[in-house]
Amino acid sequence: MSETCYATALAIEILCITAAEIGQNSSFILFGYRTAVGITLGYTFGYGLAAFTTFATILGRSTYSEQMCSCCSVLEQGSNSFIATLLTTFKNCGTGVKKMTRLNKQPNVKSILWTSIVILVTAETACILTAETIDLMFYRHSLFISIPLSLLAGAFAVVVPDAYKRTKLSG
Repeated sequence: MSETCYATALAIEILCITAAEIGQNSSFILFGYRTAVGITLGYTFGYGLAAFTTFATILGRSTYSEQMCSCCSVLEQGSNSFIATLLTTFKNCGTGVKKMTRLNKQPNVKSILWTSIVILVTAETACILTAETIDLMFYRHSLFISIPLSLLAGAFAVVVPDAYKRTKLSG
């Protein structure tokens, strides 16, 4: 179970950091990275694109379960292998993008929105702030440092509280 939980958290973080890097670097190319406006827009575009992919993944995930009460329901997808779980999470993002046109017809839209906010505030904030700050400090060589550290920060921000909660409940 913990392998599946970590694989899903890691896949969500891979989507998050990819979107954040695309958003931030696009902004830096357009507006520069040495001005307050460029830096602000870089963080804004990076966070906005990461929020979009996180929401799309959770919306796509909602096909697996009508009851989504927490991050745990997003992380539990029932796959047995690490690779299968990663691929399922990426597929969920694509499915979520398609489902956005019918969002108002979604029966559990409040639960999906709440879960998106919780994951965005915890894992994605840790992931994005790590990546964006390293990008700002080491602009030209940042990908080799920011991506691994942000994936680690984001995945652990989701998995550790969930593992602690499960350990406390079973003990």
